Amino acid sequence: MAFEYRNGALCVEQVPLEDIAQRFGTPCYVYSRAAITVGYGAFARVLEGRRALVAYSVKANSNLAVLSLMARLGAGFDIVSGGELARVLAAGGEARRILFSGVGKSEDEIAGALQAGILCLNLESEGELERVAAVAGRAGRRAPVAFRVNPDVDARTHPYISTGLRQNKFGVPYEDAERLYREAARMAQVEVVGIGCHIGSLMTSAGPFIDAAARILALTERLQRSGISLAHIDLGGGFGIRYRDESPAPVSEFLDGALGVLAGRRETLIVDPGRAIVGNAGALLTRVEYVKPGAEKSFLVVDAAMNDLIRPALYSAWHDVLPVQQGDSAASKSVYDVVGPVCESADFLARDRTLAARPGDLLAVMSAGAYAMVMSSNYNTRPRAAEVMVDGTAVHLVRRRESVPELFAAESIPAW
Repeated sequence: MAFEYRNGALCVEQVPLEDIAQRFGTPCYVYSRAAITVGYGAFARVLEGRRALVAYSVKANSNLAVLSLMARLGAGFDIVSGGELARVLAAGGEARRILFSGVGKSEDEIAGALQAGILCLNLESEGELERVAAVAGRAGRRAPVAFRVNPDVDARTHPYISTGLRQNKFGVPYEDAERLYREAARMAQVEVVGIGCHIGSLMTSAGPFIDAAARILALTERLQRSGISLAHIDLGGGFGIRYRDESPAPVSEFLDGALGVLAGRRETLIVDPGRAIVGNAGALLTRVEYVKPGAEKSFLVVDAAMNDLIRPALYSAWHDVLPVQQGDSAASKSVYDVVGPVCESADFLARDRTLAARPGDLLAVMSAGAYAMVMSSNYNTRPRAAEVMVDGTAVHLVRRRESVPELFAAESIPAW
């Protein structure tokens, strides 16, 4: 395990979290290189020997150190912005292993992706096809494209992270896909290279994923019969992890099911995991500022807040909260809401947790490797946290803490 107690001290790999807090302060995100490597390996092992690409979903955690490690491990990348493209290239990722998804690509982003020579632009509307063709024509290039097809399969997850139903903004309708592929195939400015889908996040059952694969394969076969052959089939990501008491199916169950559906096919299989690789490889370190007892609610006020980790406020998401020193507090256990200093009632990291804590104690908010630092903000003019990567006994600062002057350095006061 990446995080475990040793002699009562919570450690990441071989390093006590207490040491990291003393060296880099709090709040601080801490990642385990070994855990990320194991997470990637779970996908690579199942797909070994098959034409396949594990395209890491950059939006889950886009720190350059994480992206560099992914590139070293052999991953491709699924991006959703020009900024993410720049990050991947800066981290040493190969452009020819990048897929560009997202519903709102600008002309500049499309041009930049074509200039870089990425693997594929995943199109999500007819209007986007027209825009990509126009940009490619002006650039004198042929754009490699695939449609993200909405298979109308329920991922059985939180409605905010369900992406494969008719009412979701993502992808093109399944019933429109054949017409759009025929239209794209007639365009000189584009090259049809693949097909994709993504039905949602935090899937714990492989059934919906396999159902979506079957729907996409049926469409692929119809396209092939009409003379449109594809180089890859991208089944997306959304593989769940354990935050609390979930029992997600193992990665092998998802992938073996999809491989069974695609048996005998020559197309490259692409999957786009993010959270499943990095989610449980990270934790947010925070220090207790105040213990605030109350008649109806008691609170631990900590130095991390919703601007550091917004998932609890946004989704009512659960993250385990563990004391960094086991049994070290002189306080007796009580039930607390763990809250931050931000001036919002929604500013909480955890509710109704039984903890023993006093001012100055360190807590670790677990499963914070994905959709955590990447979603942070400077609300209330709060500098964003430091990020640290641990590799065995080595500790690397991979993002320094912001300073307050940096937060308004780009602003100016008019000459009134």
